[in-house]
Amino acid sequence: MARILDGIDSPEQVKQLPIADLERLAGEIREELVTVLSANGGHLGPNLGVVELTIALHYVFQTPADQFVFDVSHQAYVHKLLTGRRGRFSTIRTPGGLNGFMLRTESPHDAYGAGHAGTALSAALGMAVARDKSGGKEHVVALAGDAAFTCGVTYEALNNIAHHTKRLLVVLNDNEWSIDKNVGAIASYLNRIVTSPAYDGLHDRTAKFVERIGGKMALKMARRAEEAAKSMLLPSVIFEELGLRYYGPIDGHDISTLIKTFEFLKKQDRPVLLHVLTEKGRGFEPAIRKQKKFHGLGPYDPETGETKPLSQRTYSEVFADTLVKLADFNPRIVAITAAMPNGTCLDRFQTYHKDKYFDVGIAEEHAVIFAAGLAVRGFKPFCAIYSTFLQRAFDPIVHDVCLQNLPVVFSMDRGGLSADDGPTHHGLFDISYLRGIPNLVHMVPKDEDELADMLFTAMQWDGPIAIRYPRGVGPGTPVKDVPRAIPIGKAELLEHGEDDRVAIFALGALVPMAREVARKLESQGISAAVINARFAKPLDVEMLEFYARTVDAILTLEDHVLAGGFGSAVLEELSNLGLATPVVRIGWPDRFIEHGKVEALRAKYGVTAAAAVEKLRPYLARTEGARQAISAPTL
Repeated sequence: MARILDGIDSPEQVKQLPIADLERLAGEIREELVTVLSANGGHLGPNLGVVELTIALHYVFQTPADQFVFDVSHQAYVHKLLTGRRGRFSTIRTPGGLNGFMLRTESPHDAYGAGHAGTALSAALGMAVARDKSGGKEHVVALAGDAAFTCGVTYEALNNIAHHTKRLLVVLNDNEWSIDKNVGAIASYLNRIVTSPAYDGLHDRTAKFVERIGGKMALKMARRAEEAAKSMLLPSVIFEELGLRYYGPIDGHDISTLIKTFEFLKKQDRPVLLHVLTEKGRGFEPAIRKQKKFHGLGPYDPETGETKPLSQRTYSEVFADTLVKLADFNPRIVAITAAMPNGTCLDRFQTYHKDKYFDVGIAEEHAVIFAAGLAVRGFKPFCAIYSTFLQRAFDPIVHDVCLQNLPVVFSMDRGGLSADDGPTHHGLFDISYLRGIPNLVHMVPKDEDELADMLFTAMQWDGPIAIRYPRGVGPGTPVKDVPRAIPIGKAELLEHGEDDRVAIFALGALVPMAREVARKLESQGISAAVINARFAKPLDVEMLEFYARTVDAILTLEDHVLAGGFGSAVLEELSNLGLATPVVRIGWPDRFIEHGKVEALRAKYGVTAAAAVEKLRPYLARTEGARQAISAPTL
């Protein structure tokens, strides 16, 4: 029997299907997700959970005229399959293929690009207000998981929705998970709604009452009775207090009920919130058993769900394991994550130091200010947040931590490319956005052992300090049993010769590239010093000045944008010293970098040893000519 999915090239074809065929379509979509992602990796669990919900949305609404805004948008794979991208779905998260998130340039059906949590309601409200002002009739639907409701910006939007628009549909997709189990009072609040037997049938009884008596007055009376009942069952139905009519909870896997509900809600002339219950990973048993693992993962066996184990520890694991040891003897250490215990590996820390571990939900600003409060009272907070997510907390970093010179450690995972995830997740800006802040120290390790040393150094430092480290595994350097402190602002000289003509200052993951550049230059008879810079701030001015006065050119290497990055810091310092030594900078250009494989992206954008040697060549040829002219005998 031919697959229904193979005949779906637009949402119009979904609308033409009998309701009975939609269940079969849902099963085929789940098979497609499991099969394709087993090869490409990706966000499997979230997408398996929204299959029926996405089908129902496209059955009732009309994109791209109607606009869907997915919070984070990592759960938009089903949406992509139903909006003309089925034929390219096998390319998702591969170089040149479909992006793993919503992307406005990819399809007119992608109304709003996203990658971070908490943005859907604000963006949808802006789009709804724009529609109102333009006299439009289209629908705007915001789809947000319950984890997004731990994010402060979501509540900033909720505070404004009823005041600014008369028509907006918010779908609360409640599966009790973000990447890990949701935490905090909001998660408990939603659970109370879901598990209240009295509240469960409230809307049904109201509808029957209206149907029995009929008339507008009956509807008004029923509404009042419903509100009174709610106030008795729960202290406050928060969404209604904020001006959104609340409906639900309903089964997010019952396509027929979802369609009927959306048909009803699209006729409402007020902001409404529909609470749907879904099962993350539905239809694939391994994803249900291991929710954290299957939120987002690499390739796996489509039958068993098993993944190929890594041969060595990742940087994230080294970070967490080292912090466990440091906390064993330092009672003032605490660890903070913003809903990323699995991604940052702080779940390993939690196992050993549960009383020192804090997950604050998707709330990066709160996490940083919370850390500042702990630091004020003598604790040593290690705030583990991805580089790209820490961008949200820039103001608290400045005003709450650095202005007060508090000893908070920012452990920035994914510093550099997060290759398959693409521009929303690349950590390519943290040197630029942090190095201009007074009091802050910024470190970058070249390998796993140096990361452990930097964590030990940070523990002892009495001020704000940041450590960026890349995604995945490092070079495999063994971590010694006892870490050592690194002098703040001191680089490490790795290689040098008697007559170095080039000084290569490299940061972190690009130190191996620096050694490769040195070998290439050596093969051309050019000696080069290789320096592990270690610090983006403060620079080792003494070493920089020494080489600036003795070499023909300086080369900087960084897994970061060139604008405002480490190479820029070197140029600024040379200017302060009054030195005009040529500086060749290798890093990422002034643009957002697409998803792809690390080596391919580096080759495309010239972040390679070969590109570095080529960029150095004019300066070395120029100085070689000058040297020959100086040594030539005069007639």
